[in-house]
Amino acid sequence: MKPIISGFLLFTAFLGFQACAQSNKNNTKVKTNKTINMTNTETITLGSGCFWCTEAIYQRLEGVVKVTSGYSGGHIENPTYEQVCDKTTGHAEVCQIVYDTTKISLDDILAVFWKTHDPTTPNQQGNDVGPQYRSAVFYHNEHQKLVAEKYKAELTEAKAWDKPIITEITAFSKFYSAESYHQNYYNDNTNQGYCRYVIGPKLEKFEKVFKNKLKKD
Repeated sequence: MKPIISGFLLFTAFLGFQACAQSNKNNTKVKTNKTINMTNTETITLGSGCFWCTEAIYQRLEGVVKVTSGYSGGHIENPTYEQVCDKTTGHAEVCQIVYDTTKISLDDILAVFWKTHDPTTPNQQGNDVGPQYRSAVFYHNEHQKLVAEKYKAELTEAKAWDKPIITEITAFSKFYSAESYHQNYYNDNTNQGYCRYVIGPKLEKFEKVFKNKLKKD
């Protein structure tokens, strides 16, 4: 399981995300069992540190119809959480995100990605350390590749961070869904330590910045 930590790596380039040692009373309701109309949907797979954090953020975006926590980018079949945590499988913790292209754009999906984690720290997000926490975009088509690479290049040119962006942008190959207890983790475990002191404050900052992009119910 993730450790309870008292601080989150300062994200000065955009939002100033940081954890604080206080309880977050986040009352956002997230519906996770809606019927999905796949007609106008696309899928992208993103790694931005702990998949509990990534899942909680994308579940709250209008136009995102499904978020599944899992593993991608490794070299063994059907890895377990324990194997991934041993740092020998090559997998990253990721979320596979299905979104309705008529309600949210790829640009918005990637804007949230870039602005809610630090893409300059190799194999680390805050106190979560290891290759499974690396920053990664696993693109599912050429359009996603081009947009992600363009976005990364523009941020690099703008010197959005003091250090180089090291985000991996690579073709999607395989995705393995994480164990059931990892799914919908924040919503089901709001009072758990990591949720209270890391995910909660991060969500609060995210919801303020992207308030116009959030689901209404």
